[in-house]
Amino acid sequence: MNPNARQSDSLPAPGADALAQSEALTTLIRDKIADAGGWLPFDRYMELALYAPGLGYYSGGAMKFGRRAEDGSDFVTAPELSPLFAATLARPVAQALEASGTRDVMEFGAGTGKLAAGLLKALRDLDVPFDSYSIVDLSGELRERQRATIEADAPELAAKVKWLDALPPAFAGVVIGNEVLDAMPVRLVVRKLGAWHERGVVELNGRFAFDDHPLSGDPLVATIDAAIDAANDEPFVEYVTETHEAALAFTKTVCTMLTRGAAFFIDYGFPRHEFYHAQRATGTLMCHYRHRAHGDPFLYPGLQDITAHVEFTGIAEAGVETGADLLGFTSQARFLMNAGITDVLSDIDPVDVKRFLPAANAVQKLLSEAEMGELFKVIAFSRGIEDTLSAFATGDRSHTL
Repeated sequence: MNPNARQSDSLPAPGADALAQSEALTTLIRDKIADAGGWLPFDRYMELALYAPGLGYYSGGAMKFGRRAEDGSDFVTAPELSPLFAATLARPVAQALEASGTRDVMEFGAGTGKLAAGLLKALRDLDVPFDSYSIVDLSGELRERQRATIEADAPELAAKVKWLDALPPAFAGVVIGNEVLDAMPVRLVVRKLGAWHERGVVELNGRFAFDDHPLSGDPLVATIDAAIDAANDEPFVEYVTETHEAALAFTKTVCTMLTRGAAFFIDYGFPRHEFYHAQRATGTLMCHYRHRAHGDPFLYPGLQDITAHVEFTGIAEAGVETGADLLGFTSQARFLMNAGITDVLSDIDPVDVKRFLPAANAVQKLLSEAEMGELFKVIAFSRGIEDTLSAFATGDRSHTL
């Protein structure tokens, strides 16, 4: 049995085929650790666990997205929760297309294709002229699911959809990334007695384990030090956190690629002064398996999601550094309310209880502070859009970044 598959009593065991995939990935990671001299930076481990070709969580065949553990999935995203999310998001997308004079949409990490299908139909219903809907996704398995979803839900619009293997050097239109930034590999760093260390992965007694190496000369450490001290009244002897080089580089790449239009990123996280608060002194790294969250990234490698909250101040700085404008930053609840989600809900007849009540319950989860409404944020960048969008007209928190 895979020694890293140390099942918790509260977590269901994977099937034989899934365990075989995890074992193959474990062997690959073990070899990479050996090749690296016995110590692998955590961001490299996370990259392999999520994206190793054919074996990683997102590149393999795991179910991933769904409503409940019984369907084999691990977590639910807003587009899976309710079609009203896509129908509402389509409104600021349409406004950005019109304001920038562009006609193309690009989505990163399109999951099951629910968001794409919903946006395609909503843009059509809004009479928004658009030429193409491009999807960038590393997973061949997910591409097939996306294709099947779009052909089933929006067959008359499927011809507008294309899948890209690489980013174009330039793009004019609207870019969408829903829960993309949080799935990018992060480095783990820890401050011990005033000295910073990088947390990596070793093999110990046949299992993967954390091991810390001294870290010096990294310019990001000074930024983190200052942010931690600014966010807290008391200095911390030990503080664990993440650095987001992959997400920052991705943001810069997208904003550089964008010649005209807007880029929307929707994810969970905080601005810098909240990200480094005392409440997060142990970091934000989290794993998701069968709709249960836990903190062991070495459990069932390749069969569980590994994620970290987004530090949005860094994301904002990365985009602005490219010359893009910060279009807005706010909570998901405020963004959706400004965009008219209650109007979209009102299109469903309340007398039709079987349709209206589930839709209303889903909207409550999207907006509630106790659910997704406050933890999830929306940040957007633009080029060639002079005014703000209606979705950021009130409650914009750009000043908090």
